Amino acid sequence: MELLRKEILLATNNAHKLKEYRQILAPMGYIIVSPKDLGIVSDPEETGNTYRENAYLKALSFARKTHRPVIADDSGLEVNSLLRFPGVHSSRFGESFSSYEEAQQALIRMVKATPSSRARFICTICYLEKEDAKPLFFEGTCEGKIASECIGKNGFGYDPIFISDSGLPFGLAKEEEKNAISHRHNAITKLAVFLSISNN
Repeated sequence: MELLRKEILLATNNAHKLKEYRQILAPMGYIIVSPKDLGIVSDPEETGNTYRENAYLKALSFARKTHRPVIADDSGLEVNSLLRFPGVHSSRFGESFSSYEEAQQALIRMVKATPSSRARFICTICYLEKEDAKPLFFEGTCEGKIASECIGKNGFGYDPIFISDSGLPFGLAKEEEKNAISHRHNAITKLAVFLSISNN
């Protein structure tokens, strides 16, 4: 029973996300399992207008299929001078092009036409203890700017056009370097603090 109590389902099969969550939560005794590990299939439409709404939609969809607590997250890239665009629509904007490379170039052109390249990555985690439980949210950000050209090919999504305030281009960063300061890392750390307190 103790093992099941410490198992949490992460609503993704993305290997990078799984690794990042496990690195922080495993030392606390939590076993992070994926839908694939449990043979669960769910692909809820992210129809929310906010990161919180989308994260909750995903968490609820999976909570209905397991007796374990569920973690789901939603994230996006926000550019100040573009009124926080693409924001919650980051994935849809990227997928509207034939490749993410084209989306990156389009965003660079849009930013160059504005007076500022300031931007941030945002991640919102939803933790749902069970289907009818109150959802809990944890947000993390990584401040930086949009580069004037693509830098490197590491990471995924918009990483090659983002430079953090620490001076680290995400497109050149090793996975460990990025994970140490990423928006998702900062959100997971807040979740870890909550889990630590709530289980004492």
